[in-house]
Amino acid sequence: MKVCIFCGSAMSLDPAVNIEVTKVMEVFHHTGTELVYGGAAIGVMGALANELLNKGGKVTGVIPRRLMLKEVAHAGLTDLHVVADMHERKKMMYDLSDAFLVFPGGMGTLDEMFEILTWRQLGMHGKPIAILNINGYYDPILNFLDNAVKQGLLKPHDRKILFASSRFEDIWEHFQKTWEK
Repeated sequence: MKVCIFCGSAMSLDPAVNIEVTKVMEVFHHTGTELVYGGAAIGVMGALANELLNKGGKVTGVIPRRLMLKEVAHAGLTDLHVVADMHERKKMMYDLSDAFLVFPGGMGTLDEMFEILTWRQLGMHGKPIAILNINGYYDPILNFLDNAVKQGLLKPHDRKILFASSRFEDIWEHFQKTWEK
């Protein structure tokens, strides 16, 4: 299996993020799961890639040409795809992946998450999408989505597309159940 992780090119100030990086990459290593991500050598992106590579795992990066220097493309990946732009990046990460996991990140992470959610809402795929809600980082987004349901702007079944938990074990179980279908 290949799991795409959307995350930041900056490092989180919350030490719990680094703990989860190690925990999640340990599961990937033990299960032979490959990481697909944004291709950077810095921030949470670089931490995830380095953790799995150091364990002997496979990591595929997808980075737009324009970001190669800004985000410092990771030179030691199993595969690095250099693409024209963010649209091509998201499409390739989608094509390469069996599931999507969202770590804390900024605007780019939110862009990636909402686009893949929209594709799922429109019936373009059935791949699982989950937020690892470390220390409530995504509580405001989850509350926003719940409010959108209350306001009639988001259907309850579409809200359920996005699974969220503070425990990676719950997310991994959710992925497993989806893959078994």
